[in-house]
Amino acid sequence: EKDMDYFVSCLDAIRQNSRNAHIFCLIHKMDLVPETDRARVFLEREEEINDVRQGLPVSCFQTSIWDETLYQAWSSIVESLVPNVENLQKRLQEFCTLCEADEVVLFEKATFLVICHETQKAHADAHRFEKVSNIIKQFKLSCNKGQAMLESMEVKNSECSAYIDQLPR
Repeated sequence: EKDMDYFVSCLDAIRQNSRNAHIFCLIHKMDLVPETDRARVFLEREEEINDVRQGLPVSCFQTSIWDETLYQAWSSIVESLVPNVENLQKRLQEFCTLCEADEVVLFEKATFLVICHETQKAHADAHRFEKVSNIIKQFKLSCNKGQAMLESMEVKNSECSAYIDQLPR
C-alpha cells in the first residue's frame, strides 16, 4: 500500500513535469513467489499499476537477481531509449544476411546489455545473450586486472565464430 502511494505521487510529478516520459516498472523479487503463481501475481501487479497510470505509458517487467529477467528488462529499456533503433535493426539484418551469419548481436559497450539483434536461425538457448554478456564482462575484468585493455576478440571452433569489436564512431 505504501509503495503504491509513493508510486502514485511519482506519477503525479511526472505528469506535471514530463508528460512525454515513458515509465518502466520492474516488479522485483519474483523469485520469492511460487513458480506456479508468478504469472498470476505479475498480472495482478501490472493491473494495479495500469489502474493508476492515468494515460502515462508504462512497461512492466517481472524481475529477480537470481535469473536472466533483470538483464532482459534492462536490455529492453536500453533498446527503447536508442534513437532510430528501427533503422539500426534494419542495418543489422542486412549485415547478418551479407555475412551469412546465424545471428548478430549489438551490445552496449559499458554494460554489455543488448541494444538489438538479428537472428536468422533459431537457437535453443533463450539466455545466450546474458551468458555471452557475462563471459565478456568477466574476461574484460580479467584483462583489466592484468592491466590490458580488451579492444577486440575473435573466438572460433568447428561450429561457431564469434567476433567482438567496437563499431567505428
